Amino acid sequence: MIKKKIAILGSTGSIGKSSLDVINLNKNKFNIILLSANSNFKEIKNQIKTYRPKYFVVTNLIVYEKIVKKFRNKKVKILRKFTELPSKIKFDITIAAIVGIAGLEPTIQFTKQSKKILLANKESIICGWHIISKIIKKNKTEVVPIDSEHFSIKQLTNGYKNADIKKIYITASGGPFLKRPFHSFNKIKPKDAYKHPNWSMGKKISIDSSNLMNKILELIEAYKIFLFDPKKYEIIIHPQSLIHAIVLFKNGQSKFLYHDTDMRIPISNAIYDNQVDIKNIIKKNNNFLDKLKNIEFMKVDKKRFPIVTFINNKFLSKSAPIILNASNEVLVDSFIKNKIPYNGIFNTLNRVFKDRDFGKYAVKKTPGIYEIYKIDKWARKKTLQLISRNYEKFI
Repeated sequence: MIKKKIAILGSTGSIGKSSLDVINLNKNKFNIILLSANSNFKEIKNQIKTYRPKYFVVTNLIVYEKIVKKFRNKKVKILRKFTELPSKIKFDITIAAIVGIAGLEPTIQFTKQSKKILLANKESIICGWHIISKIIKKNKTEVVPIDSEHFSIKQLTNGYKNADIKKIYITASGGPFLKRPFHSFNKIKPKDAYKHPNWSMGKKISIDSSNLMNKILELIEAYKIFLFDPKKYEIIIHPQSLIHAIVLFKNGQSKFLYHDTDMRIPISNAIYDNQVDIKNIIKKNNNFLDKLKNIEFMKVDKKRFPIVTFINNKFLSKSAPIILNASNEVLVDSFIKNKIPYNGIFNTLNRVFKDRDFGKYAVKKTPGIYEIYKIDKWARKKTLQLISRNYEKFI
């Protein structure tokens, strides 16, 4: 049996580690050629020893130098940049799970070098889908989104056209603050926002989940990946996080996709084309009927989650999503470092969108890589300026 060649971009994150768990259960079917990470020295060291990939890309210079020193005489080739990888190397499957804008260029590169790409890097889709989609078409690369919501939409709408669909609901858990009193929001600390009630995720995505920014980003992704009318999408609160998308069809039927809060389920199905027995991967009982007993859905409260007010053409069209994404990254980082309060994320985003230069950067329809970075840079700089200007209000 010829083993499938695998690359995992962002292998030390939650998606990367879940992917390794799935792949590691069938070592005879896969050959891990490349892993990549940024700065988690301990985990990088562990993965090199455990999986022995042919290449390991370490993008953080300080960590790279430490790893090179540690594994100087080993067979694993430690690279500083993705561009150091020979272009002739082809992969059967690449899992693109780098967090942030740093994942854009690697995702573009590996879309060219892979037969199949499993997409979990929001920023690649939000900022550069117009570039990636052309490469997909040219190279006939198979693309499977593995965020649970987009994976579900893809599964539910296969074979259907826009004319067949009445409504598409993307579900949101509501995070840790769904029932928290409004008056205490100014006291929310980063550690409070990390405590997602259902999922185990990184700090940034947990904060995005707590205020529903992750759902705004997911809507933008859905608009770009799927050829359905954007007006058909709606966010709905579903505290149990068991149903990830609901599709209402014009023929009177409705379908939803259910799976437990374990990312190994969409990852496994994406890797194995739905031909997988999940009990071989996840060793636990799934009390499906018991869990459905207390299932609930509710409308999004815009006072509790004011970020959903950004769902309109001005903020979600052309290059405005690049600004939204970059500004949010800066704000989440500032909140983690206790430089702004929790409510400062929405309030500062609002100021960025009202800035007199916003229109100049938000109108690019198909920006190239250079323009994407230029727009991203402006948004980050403007956000930091606003944080600095309002510092006294925040403390």
